[in-house]
Amino acid sequence: MTITLLDGGMGQELLARTGATPTGLWSTQAMIDHPDAVRSIHDDYFAAGADIATTNTYAIHRDRLDPAGIGDRFGALHQQAVGLATAAKSAAGNGQVAGSLGPLGWSYMAELAPPSEDAAPLYAEIVALHDADVDLFILETMCSVDQARGGLMGCADTDKPVWLALSVDDDDGTRLRSGEPLTDALPLLKDFDVAALLINCSTPEAVSQGLPLIADANVAFGAYANGFSSISDSFKTAGATTDRLEKRRDLGPTEYADFADQWVEQGASIVGGCCEVGPAHIAEMATRLGKRKT
Repeated sequence: MTITLLDGGMGQELLARTGATPTGLWSTQAMIDHPDAVRSIHDDYFAAGADIATTNTYAIHRDRLDPAGIGDRFGALHQQAVGLATAAKSAAGNGQVAGSLGPLGWSYMAELAPPSEDAAPLYAEIVALHDADVDLFILETMCSVDQARGGLMGCADTDKPVWLALSVDDDDGTRLRSGEPLTDALPLLKDFDVAALLINCSTPEAVSQGLPLIADANVAFGAYANGFSSISDSFKTAGATTDRLEKRRDLGPTEYADFADQWVEQGASIVGGCCEVGPAHIAEMATRLGKRKT
């Protein structure tokens, strides 16, 4: 079985490299202030052995830009982020670019997201901006069935593969963060043309719980976990910044790669990392997969 190796997290890696203060704009503000850092991180992931560069567009939504007074830069910021990823791909001489479609409302709080019918045109606007330049789309950190549905509806007009990444409860990986059973999302695969189903931005332990429930979904499946201790209640408010979250100290490259090995043994064909998982983690995974570049 061929394993596709995703990159790792972008936002937390940007904060670590630039020393920037977290804001509600998160990785978008870091890109505005330090675009070269975004390109450098993409380059480092490809050098570590990643097959895919995920665009730094997770948080480029109007519901974040407008309150900050920069809604007029929506299109330009998407174009900048896609351009940085495609330039890194060209420099690497291989790989693919995934257009990131992050959650509307706020991360981990599906109750703040608009209904799927309202979300669909907002995602479609982003898909249209990315479509000519990316190789695939990935809906990231979808925390409820309706949130995932809205994202998939917004991808209706693209011919590019669409991957769906669901985020599960850190204490019970059999449930979405909304509390719905993870399996309640599986009918979406019949309603939409989903090329791959993943679990993302949850603890590795929760991911390992959830993977068996999606293993028989008849599409490629996989996972990319985060390196936070958990998503604290203090973070579950609109506008919260990531300095409220605690980085785990027991999840270095070796420990994280051990989890990824388990996922591959469970049948996962796509693995990578999310927040607090950096190039060193991806390099260790690539080494074990026999893919690290020299």
